[in-house]
Amino acid sequence: MTSVGIRASPAGPQPRDGLRRTLRAMVHSPPVIPRILGLVALCALVSLGAARPAFGADGLHLVLTPSQKPTDLMATGDEFGKVIATRTGIPVRVTVASDYAAVIEALRNRTADLAFVHPGGYVLASREAKATIMVRNLWHGKSSFTSRIYVRRESGLKTLEELRGKTMAFIDPASSSGYIYPMVLLIQRGLVKNRDPKTFFREVVFAGAHDAGMRALLNSHVDALASFDMAREQYLSDPAERERIVVVAETPEIPEAGIAARDGLDAATFAKVRAALLQIRAPAYAALLKRLYEIDGFAPADDRDYDPVRAAIELLGVRPR
Repeated sequence: MTSVGIRASPAGPQPRDGLRRTLRAMVHSPPVIPRILGLVALCALVSLGAARPAFGADGLHLVLTPSQKPTDLMATGDEFGKVIATRTGIPVRVTVASDYAAVIEALRNRTADLAFVHPGGYVLASREAKATIMVRNLWHGKSSFTSRIYVRRESGLKTLEELRGKTMAFIDPASSSGYIYPMVLLIQRGLVKNRDPKTFFREVVFAGAHDAGMRALLNSHVDALASFDMAREQYLSDPAERERIVVVAETPEIPEAGIAARDGLDAATFAKVRAALLQIRAPAYAALLKRLYEIDGFAPADDRDYDPVRAAIELLGVRPR
């Protein structure tokens, strides 16, 4: 599909002798000068406005947050992009970011028009890239979730305090459920000092994705994991494996993730895409949404929904890497 932007056709160059005659006429006809200058300014404004389309020639670029295996996510993302394109009449190109920070960077550099952002990522993108939340995910019928700290049942660990000196897996420094909220919990309990998890844990690793973190815990590579409240159910299909993973702590509610738009995306495109997203829901798209991020659909979102996340981020002093 092609861009709906309109590009002004440049006028051909004026012959040099014709330009001299025009300049001479302007010098000897002062009243003409303001009119000509005004016309030149108007043409320049029209040209600039017309030459700046609402989005790139290849349409909109949607970036996905890498919260699961990138190859699987890419295939599903392409399918999701085609649905948006069909509903909006705008082509959509989809890519998967290398990490959470890359999502924010893409919005800041305007190499992405839209991005799936987790709550902490949206707050950082809003602050660092002036991004605007477009819609909020509906997940298991809810628009909020929690973070949990998981351990293996056979470890015998039952409280946060017992994790002192253990190996801890977080997901990403910008992840709401995989770092920000569990860190706030640890700080508020007086376990972590100076915002440094190594003041409590012997070793800290970042898994990069929630499914990788859950596997690391299950395979005894780490002693504990911070992830979202349904991570065990989502990534462990074997009931025997699920039985081996238990929860020792849980955070307060976190507003759901969603899709944000870059700064400068024109209002008409923003409204068209948002309207389309609000129509992508079960039952027609249930299978696609489940494969994408295990979500049910989308709900309207407002920047103020994420004020509690802002407070948590300020406490930690989190910034994109």
